[in-house]
Formats: sequence, structure tokens, C-alpha cells
Amino acid sequence: MRWNLRLTAANKGIWKASELQRSLAEHGLVISAGKMSGLWSGQPVSLKLDDLDVICVVLGCEIGDLLIPEPQKVTRPGEENTTQTAVGGAAPVPAVVPKRRDGRSLPPA
Repeated sequence: MRWNLRLTAANKGIWKASELQRSLAEHGLVISAGKMSGLWSGQPVSLKLDDLDVICVVLGCEIGDLLIPEPQKVTRPGEENTTQTAVGGAAPVPAVVPKRRDGRSLPPA
């Protein structure tokens, strides 16, 4: 799922996290500045369904406006999530080789 709070809030004319935080508090949902920052600028790890109800009421939106499904990210156990590139697409990215911070080489694999 992709968290879409900022765009949904912007569509309702709310441009700052503090504006949304005040509106949520007026509806009984008091959120700390740290949690509000996480909701506003990131992907929340957890969120109560009751809190989602209040957010939807304040923004006048549906749950589908806040949570966008991303079914292409779902894989079965043991299956890699591979994306195919079209002909003429970008070349695959080379593997990252770990390096020690002190400059010494790693032991042989």
C-alpha cells in the first residue's frame, strides 16, 4: 500500500502538517508532533482504524484516497519480485559490493 496523505490533504487545501494536526485535534484526534511528522512525510508503520476514520472525516475523503493498493509488490514466498524492462529500456543496475569502512578488504566468500 502507498500512503497518500499529503496529496489528499493538498486537494482539500491543507498544505501544512500543523494545519491538519489542528483540524484532527478539533475532531478529537490528538497526535504528537513526531507522529504527525511521520504521517505527513512518510509511510506509517501502524495506524488505528479509528484514527483513519477521523482523518477521512477531516479531509472529506474515502479510505481509497489515503491508501493506494500496489498489487505488483506482492510476491509469493520464494519468488523474486522481478520487473521486466521493455526492449531498449534501462540496463540492469550492477550489484553493490560491500566495503569495510576502514578501507581493508573483506574476507573471501
